[in-house]
Amino acid sequence: MRLDPIDQRIIALLQDDARSSYAEIGALVALSAPAVKRRVDRLRSSGVIRGYTALIDPGAVGWTTEAFVELFCTGRTSPEQLRAAAKRHPAVVGAYTISGEADALVHLRAVDMAGLEQALERLRAEPFVTSTRSMIVLSRLVETLAPRVVESPGTGGPPASS
Repeated sequence: MRLDPIDQRIIALLQDDARSSYAEIGALVALSAPAVKRRVDRLRSSGVIRGYTALIDPGAVGWTTEAFVELFCTGRTSPEQLRAAAKRHPAVVGAYTISGEADALVHLRAVDMAGLEQALERLRAEPFVTSTRSMIVLSRLVETLAPRVVESPGTGGPPASS
């Protein structure tokens, strides 16, 4: 779907505060509230906007320890097997197939180091996991759910992320 500059601005405003009213957004993009609603409805129906969510600070709810774990798997482990395994483990907050030596990268969060160790041991017990390599997160420097939507400068082309 091609996004015009107004769609891009609406998306950026919703990324800043998804609770903004259509009237508030309209005032910032020079459209009426009904016009903003039509655009948001179109963005939702086309799949550009997938939903709205509350952003929770993991530290505020006690999840202060996290790690990224590279998984090395047996020969023909499928992405679906990896997805199913990740969903079985509550400490897994993200899982990705990747290029390079490892087969997958898993993001774990836990209350403390003991909880992280337990989560890692459960992950290692999956029958297709042959080995792991873990990196403990010391501090989060930047964290967003999605890149900011901005127009590509001077091209009139598809949006670029920054």
